[in-house]
Amino acid sequence: MRTLTTALAIAAALTCHTAAAQTAYTIHQLLDSAMHTNSAMRQAQRDVESARLQRKEAFTNFFPSISGTAMTFTANRDMAVMDIDTKEFITPEIGATLAEMLPAEALAALSSPMTMSMLKNGTLAGVNATLPIFAGGQIVNGNRLARLGEEVAQLRQQLTANDVEQQLTTYFWQLAALKQKRNTIQAADSMLATIEANAQAAVEAGVVLRNDLLQVQLRRNEIASNRLKVDNGIALLHLVIAQFCQLSTTDFDIHVPDDDTTEACTTQPLDGAMLTADDHAAVASLPEYRLLEANVRAATLLRRMELGKRLPTIAVGAGYNFHNLLERNRHFGMLFATAAVPITDWWGGSYAIRRKRIAENDAREKLNDNAQLLAIRQHKAANDLAEAQSQLHLADNAIGQAEENMRLQRDTYQAGTTTMSDLLKAQLLLQQALDARTDAIAALNNARLAYRQAMGL
Repeated sequence: MRTLTTALAIAAALTCHTAAAQTAYTIHQLLDSAMHTNSAMRQAQRDVESARLQRKEAFTNFFPSISGTAMTFTANRDMAVMDIDTKEFITPEIGATLAEMLPAEALAALSSPMTMSMLKNGTLAGVNATLPIFAGGQIVNGNRLARLGEEVAQLRQQLTANDVEQQLTTYFWQLAALKQKRNTIQAADSMLATIEANAQAAVEAGVVLRNDLLQVQLRRNEIASNRLKVDNGIALLHLVIAQFCQLSTTDFDIHVPDDDTTEACTTQPLDGAMLTADDHAAVASLPEYRLLEANVRAATLLRRMELGKRLPTIAVGAGYNFHNLLERNRHFGMLFATAAVPITDWWGGSYAIRRKRIAENDAREKLNDNAQLLAIRQHKAANDLAEAQSQLHLADNAIGQAEENMRLQRDTYQAGTTTMSDLLKAQLLLQQALDARTDAIAALNNARLAYRQAMGL
């Protein structure tokens, strides 16, 4: 009778032959596809582009702002009307002089009150350029904040890439584990088919009771039920991976290189000691830590910008203007300077500045607290990786023990010194040992990725 491992190798070979017509993807190929096509990555890339454009937009505030204005109007009456009493301006000496120069009629008209009106219609136009000289640091800090926003978008893109890699790795090794378990189930069913045939012959010969045959048949029914569950899980993971990586079909296979399952673990469990300088350096290189640092810098810049709103603003400018308000076209250029000093804004502004300072302190405290949590994550990732490697070694040892137990139970059953229940139990233990190794391989690869991301490697 063939052992389960021999049957397992044959089942794996048959599976590879069946999947030969399918495209087989490695985890690196699937990851490359996900990095370019996954919706979360595309959104992160758009966020980076948006932040880059915002930085360029903020930079334009260093340059003069140019505006043009034009207006024409007409009114139903003159907007400016003024009464002039010449008697207030003509002294006796001027009157005597005018009397010698003007006729009596003109002199009489000049001595009467006059009305002057203007601005019934007109046109105004101009082009002005204004350059801020001092704006309380709002322009400088605004540009720093925009550059920081681009850096934050890039860090978030990196974190999104880590999440995508983590999810895909989980999906990949779940699928790999299920495919291997299906091979194990097929091999186990082949072994049970042989046992069933032998039991059927023994029952017909009257050597054993029919109960032994029924036990094997029940075990095969259980195997069939498990195969159905595994097949459904494989089909679902094919759908999930195809959607996650934007594959054109769900009819694909995966390729797991041998070195992905035999790579040695190079780390040792870390103790729970306080952070060392090396630990802090490793934490400081993580995108999560740099994002927290950026949050502190952003809070500082926002506080400075809030303060800048309460400081004086000074600007200079130049313009070229035109009007015909006095019924004559007038063209002229001018230079000007403006200064604005907020006064009452300091009342409410002082509370706003204090509120921003509180937010800045919160960001600093969050940085310190999360730095410790990131260091703890590093310790846990190292311990989990060492544990996963140990679990794989234990699973390998368990398979050898289960195979030897299966061999002994088979020999003793054929010799009539043990029962069918003991033989089927040995077969189940071997199958469980093989499944445990499959799970250990998946857990080890997930632990490797978690370790690399936790350490920033």
